[in-house]
Amino acid sequence: MNNEIIKQNFLNIKSIIEQTSKKFSKNPEDIKIIAVSKTHRIDAISAAYSAGARIFGENYVQELVEKQSQLSEKGILPEWHFIGHLQTNKVKYIAPFISLIHSVDSEKLASEIARQAEKHNRTIDILLQINTSGEISKFGCEPDEAVSLAEKVLGLPNIKLKGLMTIGTFSNNGTVIRKEFRLLKSILEEINNKLGLNLAELSMGMSHDYEIAIEEGSTMVRIGTAIFGERYYNR
Repeated sequence: MNNEIIKQNFLNIKSIIEQTSKKFSKNPEDIKIIAVSKTHRIDAISAAYSAGARIFGENYVQELVEKQSQLSEKGILPEWHFIGHLQTNKVKYIAPFISLIHSVDSEKLASEIARQAEKHNRTIDILLQINTSGEISKFGCEPDEAVSLAEKVLGLPNIKLKGLMTIGTFSNNGTVIRKEFRLLKSILEEINNKLGLNLAELSMGMSHDYEIAIEEGSTMVRIGTAIFGERYYNR
């Protein structure tokens, strides 16, 4: 996709988020746009960055490490979020620089993130991924296990639990999607109430459903296709 189109797409998304936020009496400044750059080239990321994108989300560790290195050499230092399924043996590669990991779904993974963060003398922010759709194909902690997992994670050093993430059903059925987003928000409220916390981050909503997500309380929307176009696999 043409870089100028990418810039315009980002600005359009930002404008829609501002309008949607105001419509539902929410502060647009509280909603972060995660530009999902997986499979897209460095020049596409640079174009989005020049338009104002500052947070980029990646799904694959090797690809993220390569991009972080290449962009650093260009003096481009965005905030990197890992949003895909993360294997424990890959944590060490992103631990030196990752800002937020959206996809923590087990105590084992959280423990490894804590261990690697300590090695680098850093604290890494995390979200717990919850499977709100019940789809077997999706990763994520089961909703009824979320409080227990949150409690275990809170006891680990060098990581900070910020909130929850979910991947909604890929559907045109707004009722189904809305139900899943409301479930995530209710789980966050349950964790806060039972554990005496004040977690605020809800990572939910993608290119096809981010407006519903914002209405339902999302604070982070993960936008790929609507910014960069279809995924680019011939890198």
